[in-house]
Order: sequence, then C-alpha cells, then structure tokens
Amino acid sequence: MTTHEELTITGMTCTHCAVTVEKALRGVSGVREAKVRFPEGTALVVTTGAIPVDTLVSAVQRAGYGAAPMTTEASGMAQSREGSGLHVAVIGSGSAAFACAIRAVEGGARVTMIEAGTLGGTCVNVGCVPSKIFIRAAQMAHDQQAHPFLGLSHCQPVVDRAALVVQQQDRVDELRQGKYAHVLTAHPDITFVEGRAAFTDLKTLLVHRPDGQTQQIGADRFLVAVGARPHVPPIMGLEKTPYWTSTEALVANDLPRHLIVLGGSVVAVELAQAFRRLGSAVTILARSTLLSKDDPALGAGLQAAFEAEGIRVLTHTVPTTVHYEEGTFAVDIGQERLQGDRLLVATGRTPNTNDLGLDEIGVKTKQTGAVIVDDQLRSNVAHIYAAGDCTTHPQFVYVAAAGGTRAAVNMLGGDAHLDLSVMPSVVFTDPQVATVGLDEHSAEAQGFQVKSRTLALENVPRALANFNTRGFIKLVAEAGSGKLLGAQVLAAEGGEIIQAAALALRGGLAIQDLADQLFPYLTMVEGLKLCAQTFTKDVSQLSCCAG
Repeated sequence: MTTHEELTITGMTCTHCAVTVEKALRGVSGVREAKVRFPEGTALVVTTGAIPVDTLVSAVQRAGYGAAPMTTEASGMAQSREGSGLHVAVIGSGSAAFACAIRAVEGGARVTMIEAGTLGGTCVNVGCVPSKIFIRAAQMAHDQQAHPFLGLSHCQPVVDRAALVVQQQDRVDELRQGKYAHVLTAHPDITFVEGRAAFTDLKTLLVHRPDGQTQQIGADRFLVAVGARPHVPPIMGLEKTPYWTSTEALVANDLPRHLIVLGGSVVAVELAQAFRRLGSAVTILARSTLLSKDDPALGAGLQAAFEAEGIRVLTHTVPTTVHYEEGTFAVDIGQERLQGDRLLVATGRTPNTNDLGLDEIGVKTKQTGAVIVDDQLRSNVAHIYAAGDCTTHPQFVYVAAAGGTRAAVNMLGGDAHLDLSVMPSVVFTDPQVATVGLDEHSAEAQGFQVKSRTLALENVPRALANFNTRGFIKLVAEAGSGKLLGAQVLAAEGGEIIQAAALALRGGLAIQDLADQLFPYLTMVEGLKLCAQTFTKDVSQLSCCAG
C-alpha cells in the first residue's frame, strides 16, 4: 500500500535547494519517491505504508529547510509550527543576520534585528560588492592597454576615479535597498531597531539608540552576527597617520601616485592590483609571502604575475615605523625607507564583539574576539548562537549566510549542521586564485598518503585560444583510492573553474572519474579533466578533446 503526503517547504532559494530537500526526504525509510517544486514551495511524498508527518518534517529540517503539512498551511500553519511564539533577537544586519531572520520568521518566530551601523553589513556596503566593481573596472582599463591580440590597438585609458566611485556606490545603494531594506518591508515579523546592543544578562539586551534613548529587548534565542572591522597592526607611528583601510580605499576619489600596501592576503592583493591597473605605482609589504595560508605555488605564481605588471612585492617584510608629513608617508622597513602618498593597511579583520558584554554572560571567545561556535552555530551558552565574520568560521559572505540559515533552523528545534569540508574560495586577482578541499600539506597533516599533479595552462586549449596561459591547475588525491582531496587553481576566471571541483569533492569522485567526464570544449574548466588525465598519461601527446 502506498500513501501520498503533501508538504509546504520554506526557505528554498533555487532549484538546487529543491534537489537537497528531495534527497533528504528520499533518505527517510519507507519513502518511495519525493518530488519537490521550487517555485511553488511544495513537496509530494510517496511512501510505502504510513509514515508520521513529523518524521518527514524533521528530515527536511535537518537539511536546513522548513516544512509543514499542506493542510496545516491552509488553515494557518504559522500558529502550529514549532517556532510559533519564539522571539529571536539578531544583533547585526549583514548576510548572516538576514539569512537567520528570514528563516526564523518562515518557521513561525518573530525577530528583532538590531543594527548599530549601516544596514546590510560588510559585503554589500564595504566588501564584496564595491570591491568587485572596482576590480572589474581596473580589469577593463588593463585590457585596453595590455590585451594580447594583434590587430587591435592599445590605448592608455583616461581614468576618472570620481566617476567610477559614483557608479560603484550607486550600485551599492541599489543592492542595499533591494536585498536588505526591501526584505525588511516584505517581512513584517522582522522588527528593525537602530542602535548599539549589549547583553545585560543571559536573556536581555540593552540598546543605545541614536537619539540617546535606551531600549531593553528580551528574547528566547539570540544570534550574534556583528561582523568584523579592519585590523590595524601595532606599528610605531601608524595610528598618527591618515592611512587607508579597505573601507576608505574603495571610495577614494583620487588615485595615489604611489600606494604602499601593508598585507599579503586577500584584500591586500586584490586592491593592490586594481590600483596598479588604474595607474598607481604600488609596493606590497607582506609579513610572510603572498597568500601564505595556501599552497606556496599559488602565492609564488601570483607574485610573478604582479611583478610582470610592475608591482613591487617585498615578502617577509614588516615596517618598524610609519611617519606622515606634508602628504607623504615614510615607511621604514629596516634596510630601506619607502615613500608614498597613500598607505593601505590590509592586514586582516577583527571581530566586532568587544562591546557586546559577552564575557560578562560567559560566552567564550578567542583572543581575537571571535565567538567560538560549533558546526550548529551554537556558542557555549545554549540559547546564544553566532554566525559570520565575528565567529571562528572563515570570513566569507556565503559561509556567513549559510551559518545564519542553519542557526535559525536549530533555534526552531531542527538539527542543521554547517559542513565546511567542501568550501570553495576565490581571490579576485588576475589570474584568480581559487581553492577547495585540501592541499598537499594539509592532506598529509590529516594522515593521508597523497599524490598530486600540476597542469600548466599552456596545456589547456582555451587558455591558448585566449593567449593567456599564466597559471596552473593542481589536483590532490589519496594515493591508494585515487579519491579527489582538493584542487588549487591559478588562472584567469579560476573562480568559474573551482565550483566544478567542489561538486566533484562533494560527490566523492576519484581522479579517474574526473578524467572520464565529458567537459565542453573550449572552456577553462576542461583543465580539470586534463589535469586528472595527467595522473595516468602525458596530455601534451593527446589531440584536442582527447577523451
């Protein structure tokens, strides 16, 4: 005997979400078939015999989504859901905060969101969005003067930095309104409060509002999602100078004659190259090497590309003093004194948790201020969760959003986990640096016997057709099984390549599986197949499209 159960599914944002929910439902013992429709937000489940609806709902919740019987939805589902009546206080208004708030109200809770600064947090205002617009504009300027194609003229672009900033910030404002302010309007169960919040006890926040008034907010669950700010290293004299952080650099109307950059990680390298391509002389001072946390070959390859563009890169260099006078920064590095008209400090970010009163209520943080959370986004205090850049998790917006969603599911009684074992990352330089999974060093540290292959891009037909063969693709595999463990890419549009490797990792594919896959020709992602083939053959001896 078969039975049919219809469910309402909440929290889906794309067809991939629907596939995830289907997989969760099919994993329930006794389920014969599950069909989830993303646009309608519904699921039809065919079972062998009767299965309690709560079992199906729980399976969906564990996958990170909301569910309820269709009949309950028709009669007022929100009143009977587990989250009904629950009050969630969210401190912050960035990606993690909004992801949590939306999922919580979908689950029947009411939410109060408190923000001390600008609505939308780091990504849309001072991070991902403006920086990628800036980087893209710099790419266009570079292509005008340095493209590789004979028969097309080169020209020195005339750069109106002020006009670029106006266009950039108009798009920032547009996205802040469309993706954040409009969402608040569309969700009346989210109450927005402007002000600076701090815990006065385990269940209460005191909010200092801009008008000087204070407001107490009590809640059943809390999400700390206050983000992070640029870190300023303790260098003698630095605090007395008008240095830039990324925040100021992204909206500066002037182009430096000589920009000195402190830092060798993501923000430092992205902005350094963008300013160079718009016409500034650039010197990078890296405490270690470029991108020192990644496979050394990535940083070395990026440094070579930078130096070819005229960027001076000084590795293993830390300033001893900084002095500013009459529009000039003087930076002492021991053997030399550098001079520039602008100084960009891009040495990491510090969590904004110092004034929340976390210590007083017993919430554990690292020395940096990062809230220590588990894979369910819980702090050591049961009803207090944290997500995003203020936690011990990697500081990526997509990690923040995923964490916020899962925190809300768990606040409502679900069992959602944030799995970071397959976490792709991209550095938006040119060539881009993209990674996922383990590199050789981290794989060996985890006890794997590994084998790896590196494919130079002159072996990738698309790179040859583009006349741009800078970089490589590297795959790391377990020696015995051949199972893929990780991928490292240095290539133009490397970020468009890495997700295919991430899906292969998620699917548990082996190197031979990748080598046997059909990849479209001519594409850069075909390089994954070619690199996989190098484990067993010399790809330089193959014809094009050799399967």
